[in-house]
Amino acid sequence: MEQINVLQRGIGVNFTDTGEASINIWAPEKQNVEVLVNDTNRIALHKTEIGYWQLVTDKIRPGDEYKLVLDDQQVFPDPASASQPRGPHKGSEAIDIAGYEWTDNTWENIPVKEYIIYELHTGTFSSEGTFEGIEKKLDYLKELGITAIEIMPMAQFSGARNWGYDGVYPFAVQNSYGGANALKKLINECHRKGLAVILDVVYNHLGPEGNYLSVFGPYFTNKYSTPWGSAINFDDAWCDGVRRYFIENVLMWFRDFHIDALRMDAVHAIKDFSPSHILEDMRKYVDELMVKSGQRHYLIIESDLNDTRFIDTVKNRGYGMDAQWTDEFHHSLRVATGQVQHGYYADFEGLPHLAKAYQDAYVYNGIYSTHRKKTFGNKTSRYPGWQFIVFSQNHDQVGNRMLGERTSQLVSFEMCKLMVAAVMVSPYIPLLFMGEEYSESNPFLYFVSHTDADLVEAVREGRKAEFSEFHEKGEAPDPQSEDTFNRSKLQWDLIELEPHATMLKYYRTLIQLRKSDSVFSSLERGGLETHVDEQREILILKRTVNNARRVCLMNFSKQIQNVRIDEDSSFWKIFDSAAPEWNGNSTASETLDRNLTIQPESILIYAG
Repeated sequence: MEQINVLQRGIGVNFTDTGEASINIWAPEKQNVEVLVNDTNRIALHKTEIGYWQLVTDKIRPGDEYKLVLDDQQVFPDPASASQPRGPHKGSEAIDIAGYEWTDNTWENIPVKEYIIYELHTGTFSSEGTFEGIEKKLDYLKELGITAIEIMPMAQFSGARNWGYDGVYPFAVQNSYGGANALKKLINECHRKGLAVILDVVYNHLGPEGNYLSVFGPYFTNKYSTPWGSAINFDDAWCDGVRRYFIENVLMWFRDFHIDALRMDAVHAIKDFSPSHILEDMRKYVDELMVKSGQRHYLIIESDLNDTRFIDTVKNRGYGMDAQWTDEFHHSLRVATGQVQHGYYADFEGLPHLAKAYQDAYVYNGIYSTHRKKTFGNKTSRYPGWQFIVFSQNHDQVGNRMLGERTSQLVSFEMCKLMVAAVMVSPYIPLLFMGEEYSESNPFLYFVSHTDADLVEAVREGRKAEFSEFHEKGEAPDPQSEDTFNRSKLQWDLIELEPHATMLKYYRTLIQLRKSDSVFSSLERGGLETHVDEQREILILKRTVNNARRVCLMNFSKQIQNVRIDEDSSFWKIFDSAAPEWNGNSTASETLDRNLTIQPESILIYAG
């Protein structure tokens, strides 16, 4: 693969300092490529040796609509389009992707270990369903204690309603959300208020509608099968152009949009047996960009392989990812609260596995998995806590339920408080899913807005098949229905009502404790102990950092429990989820007595 210039985008249509359009289109097996500007002017491109068609011209200006004509007959939008104002099937808009009057020059990305992440979906987070709607809530998120927002994917997809994982133009910002400049404005404002921005991106597949990449070149390969069909071609013939396409995408978000971190969706579905894995190459180019720009950027992954190669350094023959989502903490926590052990939850044993997740991050770290029918995972002992992100809910774990029920609809008010506390006292990075902080009651359902009737029906049938593994009964809401989308929107008026107002105050207090306490703000994993009483459903977590010690007593049962603690009495109570101020009736001792009474579904925290 040819060397990539990290300081400017090198594919698609871009504008030079003199205002000319620099065009670079990858179509290695075509005999002729032209640009059709505003449906009137056709401009011929010149082919290079490695499959790119290029030209520098003054015949295209920002705001012009253009299409690409392949072999004098096929007309399609640009696969590297930076703007699709009329959706995925219409022409591309030429925009100056590097042009914006930023005012965040003094912004420095915060250390990843200080991230407290708030995951949100642009379309359902606000009544507007736009980037501007998010911007209006930034002060609220700051007051909550959030330090980084994570925006679910917004690469251009069909229609106006989608989770975002059906994007088909990785470089184009969804038009119905506001487009590129509205996103830049949001990021600029986040930085002004001290918030980092994480963008969820999808490099394991593209969506089904408006996906025209294969007509330009071998972007996909039949060497491997994925849940979405043929795999993206990262290691087969002509893969250099594909690899560059996605590396350029990573660099664009960091360089041209000032994104602080990328969360890469399901990297276990990326198939690449090249000597240098595509993630490793992304890491190398991002490192080069950081040296030249002086800015710091993080690469975060979602992976279910329990393979530390992903988060190990390139020097240690790893892929160099900074951190990863850790689903097994979530699964263990869910089962500990009484979640039915269907589907992948069948592999988890509740409190013993939650204790193991506190200790080891991966529950399956070289032990036999009944669900997978094999020994699975490897050890994480030498990896710091900030490389693991944990949560009690996220878009997948809510939205992939048939009825999209949030935790607040599945467990009691008290258990909700215990679950988030279990996340916040961990030695890992915490993530919240939008609305959980005030016990949002609306579901978060799966929704699409495809225009192809056959595709819509296929999505419906696919959802039914997915739920069969969980033995769900009844009918799933229609993902194509606009009502399904509207039912998933947050109800912001709830934060003024009870019990939502109390829950919101609880979250704020708990997050503040996490940030201000010397033990909980540390992601050191060494001084951590767990003790489990399965019969009484008690988990005791002890953490020690620099001689400061915290004892967390968690009662997952529905009964009052008496617990004997083997600690001296020089500990004092710093948090009680069952206190009267949180609508509880706890009378727990202010000091750590050897015999303590813990309210049902609650946590007590003592410091010493």
